[in-house]
Amino acid sequence: MTTSTPGTGLQPTHELAEPRLLINGRLVESSDIRVFPNINPATEESLGLTFDATADDIDRAIGAARRAFDETDWSTDHAFRKQCILQLQQALEKNKELMRSVLVAEVGAPVSTTRHMQLETPLGDDLLWPAQAIDTFPWERDLEDNDAFGVLSWRKVHKEPIGVVGAIVPWNFPLQTTLNKLGMALATGNTVVLKPAALTPWNATHLGRLIAEETDIPAGVVNIVPTAGNARAQLIVDDPRVEMISFTGSTATGRHIQERVAPMTKRLLLELGGKSAHIVLDDADLERALAASAFQACLHGGQGCALQTRVLLPRSRYEEGLAIIEAAFRAVAYGDPTDPVTIQGPQISAQQRDRVEQYIRIGQEEGARLVLGGGRPAHLPRGYYVEPTLFADVTPEMRIAQEEIFGPVLAVLPYDDEEHAVRIANDSPYGLSGAVSSASSERALAVARRIRTGTVSINGGVAHGADAPYGGFKASGIGRQSGPEGFEAHLETKIVAGL
Repeated sequence: MTTSTPGTGLQPTHELAEPRLLINGRLVESSDIRVFPNINPATEESLGLTFDATADDIDRAIGAARRAFDETDWSTDHAFRKQCILQLQQALEKNKELMRSVLVAEVGAPVSTTRHMQLETPLGDDLLWPAQAIDTFPWERDLEDNDAFGVLSWRKVHKEPIGVVGAIVPWNFPLQTTLNKLGMALATGNTVVLKPAALTPWNATHLGRLIAEETDIPAGVVNIVPTAGNARAQLIVDDPRVEMISFTGSTATGRHIQERVAPMTKRLLLELGGKSAHIVLDDADLERALAASAFQACLHGGQGCALQTRVLLPRSRYEEGLAIIEAAFRAVAYGDPTDPVTIQGPQISAQQRDRVEQYIRIGQEEGARLVLGGGRPAHLPRGYYVEPTLFADVTPEMRIAQEEIFGPVLAVLPYDDEEHAVRIANDSPYGLSGAVSSASSERALAVARRIRTGTVSINGGVAHGADAPYGGFKASGIGRQSGPEGFEAHLETKIVAGL
């Protein structure tokens, strides 16, 4: 809920604060000086306030992005775009420790996760790869001359930016998602209106400050408009001046966006939910295959769409495998996100904690066996914490096996044979990620090819990288971000013919 603040300005209330919007190249207050709090989920205390973009602010941001695309040479000057993106990369590297502190404070991200996906992994290539791709991408190609309809013509295919991209970012890995969206959109010549998650605004507003103060990115090319309400975020989706929506978040919200943009036939890139399964084949080294299961399920409070939240064990080795997973769960380091050994911090909010607890109750009511966890840790009275929670004897139709929980909850299911395992893995509305473990890489690959997901890990392999297309089948999304596929998703195709 937004509140008003007296006077004409807002003084930062925390050393990490950056409360301002970025509109048309300027760092500004919201037009009505309204603000919303940024809550530290590990302490339940306010870190400070952020300006809450109004409908007028969003209108001005979209207008600035439209003018920057239509009236400047941003969309056509490849060398200048690359220069600007590399300037932003340098500014981020210089401010890396500030960004690390912001992510730990506002996201509740364990500092250990900033060594990879929360910060350093995206900083390694999410801007650099698309910047380099500007030089190597085939922006034009010639087709053979053609005499269709008796007219001998030369033909050229051109790739051009779409226009204004509305980028809507989630709260779980906010900077990683933002850099991925910005890198691809800017490198391809688009302009951007970015709406960060209300629960984690400062990583984006700090990025806005770096763009304004430390790069030559022209006014209006990037606009950042934090807002506490979804109704105002929907203005970006609904505005006909915005020609593409790039959204990462829940499947329910993704479907809502689809419905809103359908009458406008607006371009969509949706990276949505997941319920990923890890199939452990009967010849696998269980210790090696399952040691990371607890880590996967509990990493960052289980708040990751691609985390493996179902483990499928052969009945012949079920109890053996379950014992290994239970031991690993008991060893999960959870609590204070500033502690370097912590892998599981708090849930992002009280609402999200309540959601996780509701699913834990549902699992018990449906007959799954609660092996450990399931409550709030007694030694952590402050913060939105849930104990690492392990369910056994889960059946495929149970809601905890079908629905995305987004918490530190792992469901273990038995299967009869390989065919049964594949059927269970695919018995899901989602298709984002998955994993297969086997003593035979060939056997694992054969199973992986039958799993209906956008990403599959074999024996712990990691596909992630700015050069790797990422996205899902079914309700896990539309299109791919990253890689050549993600680059081209931000482009239109034009063919020109002449005599």
